[in-house]
Amino acid sequence: MCYIYIMRKTVNIISIIFLLSFSFIPVKAHCEIFEFKHEKGTRYRIISVVDEAVLVEGFLSHRAEILNRIAMEITDVVDGKGRYKAVFQTSERLTYDTQAKEQTYLTGFQWSREYESEFERDKLGRITISPQYYMPVVRNVPVFPDKDLKPGDKWYAEAHEVHDFRDAFGIQEPYKIPFNAFYEYLGERKWKENNYPAFSVNYNIDTRPPQVRGRLYPVRITGTFNQIVYWDRSIGKEAAYEEKFSLTFTMSNGVKYEFRGTANAELIEADYMDKEKLLEEIAEEINRLEIPDVSVKMTDEGISLSLDEIKFYADSSMMLPGEQEKLDGIADILKRYPDRDILISGHAALAGSKDYLLKLSQQRARAVADYFLANNVRTPDRIVTRGYGADKPIADNSTEEGKRKNRRVEITILEN
Repeated sequence: MCYIYIMRKTVNIISIIFLLSFSFIPVKAHCEIFEFKHEKGTRYRIISVVDEAVLVEGFLSHRAEILNRIAMEITDVVDGKGRYKAVFQTSERLTYDTQAKEQTYLTGFQWSREYESEFERDKLGRITISPQYYMPVVRNVPVFPDKDLKPGDKWYAEAHEVHDFRDAFGIQEPYKIPFNAFYEYLGERKWKENNYPAFSVNYNIDTRPPQVRGRLYPVRITGTFNQIVYWDRSIGKEAAYEEKFSLTFTMSNGVKYEFRGTANAELIEADYMDKEKLLEEIAEEINRLEIPDVSVKMTDEGISLSLDEIKFYADSSMMLPGEQEKLDGIADILKRYPDRDILISGHAALAGSKDYLLKLSQQRARAVADYFLANNVRTPDRIVTRGYGADKPIADNSTEEGKRKNRRVEITILEN
């Protein structure tokens, strides 16, 4: 049982002189037991948005929004530990570019990278994971004490972050930064329309790490992180969190890189997609609407609609007149499934340099996304674009017919 003590003042009205006496009365407080619940077959996704400013030597380089879409599945439960299989997809958009000296709001997010991961988690939150995985970035947060907690209770636990510095600094292994996380149970707090048990998570980093292999490597790392986590006791998982952060790396060449901003995340329970039924429904709609040159198929990610004959001006992402009518029909179909995110992929024929074709395919995917966003098919956080260049041909690039088929845009209604 969990109790707090309040001081109550009692009055003895029998006495002519009022006697003030004080006694301590035990009153049951609202206590909480925090623990993760693991059920085999559970699937859900987490959507996280980071608004980040990047400074180099104290001067703003750019601002960006980073969208993280995380698909989680509990594949097994052994000895009370959940075995998780996860896919982390990151995408971003610039919101300010100092080189252009202007706001550069893009209407959709550009795919950046995808990571797969597998790990175990016990009921108190401790993670067991192989060292080759880059995700999740923050590990062993939260970790709970194995006892009842009442508002105001505090605890701490060891944790660490892992970063991917392959592209930025040439560090080929997951880069680990340890810290101690400090917690406080805050009681009930409101997130959107519901109240949840909430706790704060705060940690500071100030370390001079050992040298590692890379073009550059950190010689000092400092940072502060302040979170509020909203806990859903019914499912034994975080419902959401809000965060403010600042992280600075002083590199081996003496240059300081600072990342600061805010983040928020929300758990969304995901239903299984009936791919066969969805494929049949969409194929019927394509025929009913008489949308030309569109094929539909099942993929690992979901259901993909291939616009095999969408036409752009040469070396441009501007669509030819009449092509938007085709997109209107696709938009009507997509609006029937508003709870599913979509991925728009651009593909090019093998006719130009690799970098040029990659950029052109990205721009054409973005043009389709912009059209859907302008017509309220999805909000910006529900669309991700990706360019493949000429890396995924479906026909022979040595013929004009083959090149025509390879110049395509694919729209995937995502499984998760």
